[in-house]
Amino acid sequence: MELRALTVLDSLQPQLTGFLQTVCSGFMPLDNEAAAFIEIAPGIAINQLTDAALKATTCRPGMQIVERAYGMLELHDRDKGQVEAAVDAIVGRMGVKREDRIKPRIVSSQIITGVDGHQSQLINRMRHGDMIVAGQTLYILEVYPAAYTALAANEAEKAAPIRLLEVITFGAFGRMWLGGGEAEIKAAVEAAEGALRGVAGRESKS
Repeated sequence: MELRALTVLDSLQPQLTGFLQTVCSGFMPLDNEAAAFIEIAPGIAINQLTDAALKATTCRPGMQIVERAYGMLELHDRDKGQVEAAVDAIVGRMGVKREDRIKPRIVSSQIITGVDGHQSQLINRMRHGDMIVAGQTLYILEVYPAAYTALAANEAEKAAPIRLLEVITFGAFGRMWLGGGEAEIKAAVEAAEGALRGVAGRESKS
């Protein structure tokens, strides 16, 4: 098994929490809970890691995504110590260290100011979170591996009163869409991308 992404969020922010409640198929997280997002390869092996984490802690799983190439698991608990213990159980089962994760790489970062109403309409039709309106600023982030998008979204929300439109934390690449005022988006971008650059890990081979 390959550890691709691993990040622990100390306190889930309200918008990201609400977004996860919308899309998760498991147990819904609550505001301010700690959460872990883990991505591994091959995807089918995520079942073994979910088993290890749940038997060792009181954590609840919100999402378990099993794709052919990659698997992603989200766990949460009021007690951050339980989340950290779940991560320890997972890396222990894998026989790796946390530092063996892939360092996040920002693949694309786009800011579009003064969004046209026709474009905001397209975005609003595909989002699971808040809405963007004409004239606002749009930020689109693409990151590799995908699970790190959760870290970017959480830190962006901590930094500024933005609108969280969509977050994709699994697949070949992670993606995030934010809307809001230009100054707020700028602060959110700095926080999100700064958090990603601060994650230590190995360089990806791809």
